[in-house]
Amino acid sequence: QVQLVESGGGLVQAGDSLRLSCAASGRSFDMYAMGWFRQAPGKEREFVTAITRSGSTASSDAANGRLSISRDNAKNTVYLQMNTLKPEDTAVYYCAAKFTLTQAVAFTRSYEYDDWGQGTQVTVSS
Repeated sequence: QVQLVESGGGLVQAGDSLRLSCAASGRSFDMYAMGWFRQAPGKEREFVTAITRSGSTASSDAANGRLSISRDNAKNTVYLQMNTLKPEDTAVYYCAAKFTLTQAVAFTRSYEYDDWGQGTQVTVSS
C-alpha cells in the first residue's frame, strides 16, 4: 500500500499553466504504475493520463496534448503538467497508484488502481 498526497491545485485563468504533484509514501514507488483522474461537478470520475513503471504514458482525448504526466522515482513523485488550461478542465484531480510486476503497462480504468489520493481542486476561470 502507498499513501498519496496531491498538491499544486488552485484558481487560474484560461490559458494558464499549472503543475500538480503527487507525493507517495511507502516502499517501492518504482513498483507502481501511476495515473491521474479528474471529477468535475455533477460528472463521473474520468481518466486523464497514466504512466507505466518504465515511463511510457497513455492519455485520454481529454488530455488533448495539453495535460502530460511524468514521474521522478528518486522523489517518489508523479506530476501532471497542465498547459493552456480551459474552463472545462475545472475539476478535482486525483492521483492513483497500481502495484504491478509489469513494467510496460499503463492502467486507464479507475477500478484497476489500488490507492488514491484525497484530490486537489483545479478551477479555471474564463
